[in-house]
Amino acid sequence: MKRLLVIDDEAALRMLVRAIMESVDWQVTEAASGLEAVKIFSDCPDLFDVALLDMRMPGLDGHATLARLHEIRPDFPVVILTAFGTVGSAVDAMKRGAFDYITKPADNDELITVLEKAYQYSSLLHENARLRQELDLGVGSRLLGNSRAMQQVMDFVRQVAPSEATVLIMGESGTGKELVAEALHNASNRASRSLIKVNCAALPGQLLESELFGYEKGAFTGAFKDKPGRFMLARGGSIFLDEIGELPLELQAKLLRVLQEKTVEPLGSVKAVPVDVRIICASNRNLRQEVQEGRFREDLYFRLNVLEITLPPLRERLDDLPLLVNGLLKRLSRKNNKEVRRVLPAFIEALAGYHWPGNVRELENVLERTLILSRSDVLGPEALPAQLFSEDGAAGRRQTESPAFSAETPAFPEESDSAGQDFAGPLEKAEYDALVQALRENHGHRERTADALGVSRRTLQYKLKKFGLNRNYRF
Repeated sequence: MKRLLVIDDEAALRMLVRAIMESVDWQVTEAASGLEAVKIFSDCPDLFDVALLDMRMPGLDGHATLARLHEIRPDFPVVILTAFGTVGSAVDAMKRGAFDYITKPADNDELITVLEKAYQYSSLLHENARLRQELDLGVGSRLLGNSRAMQQVMDFVRQVAPSEATVLIMGESGTGKELVAEALHNASNRASRSLIKVNCAALPGQLLESELFGYEKGAFTGAFKDKPGRFMLARGGSIFLDEIGELPLELQAKLLRVLQEKTVEPLGSVKAVPVDVRIICASNRNLRQEVQEGRFREDLYFRLNVLEITLPPLRERLDDLPLLVNGLLKRLSRKNNKEVRRVLPAFIEALAGYHWPGNVRELENVLERTLILSRSDVLGPEALPAQLFSEDGAAGRRQTESPAFSAETPAFPEESDSAGQDFAGPLEKAEYDALVQALRENHGHRERTADALGVSRRTLQYKLKKFGLNRNYRF
């Protein structure tokens, strides 16, 4: 899927470029001005491979547009389109970071050749970034994300992977806790040995105990031979205890002993067996609250919580959607023997409007169903299941965007309005208050508000929907 952003104020030229490039299987998005291009690009910077930019446009000209695009994504290849008499301006643009230039009227073969070279350059950058990530996080890592939140997760993995400390991974179901555990193991000094995975919620307590610690012949009825437990199988490597919050209290005490003494005692044995294993745990429960309510041992919690990381839900990192969709569709296409030639921008926009309670796991399921049932190799919003547009997924309906800045005096909520909000806790109220203050200080200008809060415009839009601010107030 080669994706081109054409930026030119002449509709006829945009239509011509579209016809030429779509004939060689490019996906083309048009922008009639520099400002429109910057808005489109800032919403989905990873959705495009190359831009074709006219130098002479009213408002934001080619030089200014180039600078704005590179502020958002410094390595983005931009090809300049210029009249013969202004080649000097195009050369100047190349000194400022443009990839190449084409003079008008452009020859069809030249246009295709130059844009293909720019695409190859873009692909090489992405491949280098992927290889660097695999080297950092272990070969085969499936962690994907360019958002600030996911970059923090990857930085955490790189920093703590070489250590032997126990890691606790927190996050909602479907956010990718198992992928983080795999990355931690693959980037560690134990990568050549096994990563053994155990789902603590999948087995009843007695069976889970024998799976974790093993048993000797005759330990109970049906124990006809010795069986090593998962801890012994993981010796020299790592063990991943998923949904650790589901572990029964009696097993919590035995796990604490393993952590303290580095030994396990199989069922039916009186001899402790030493085990050299790194423990990685995950939970979608709030373990601090579980401790307070007596369902989780406090001493075990502090033993497990040497290093803790919380994964962000998908709805809070919507900037990663283009990258996730691209990566998941590649894998799902191979799995289901069905090719996708391109994905329309409206497809990504529709996905961005849904609230994703099941996070990346739900996104993968939706994409697989869409891929299998679609009769076309071009995916648009009409191919998505109806649940994304139902009342339960009301956020999936595209809402009318207000302008980035309005001359009309905005109506902001007063401080007292927060009393009418149903907050999940003090952190959510603090988030609401910070959002309202930033909106007020920036006079409702969404781009400046997002910058002030250090989030993307897409994340800001989600926050406004979350608190009902874009429905009840003018910005």
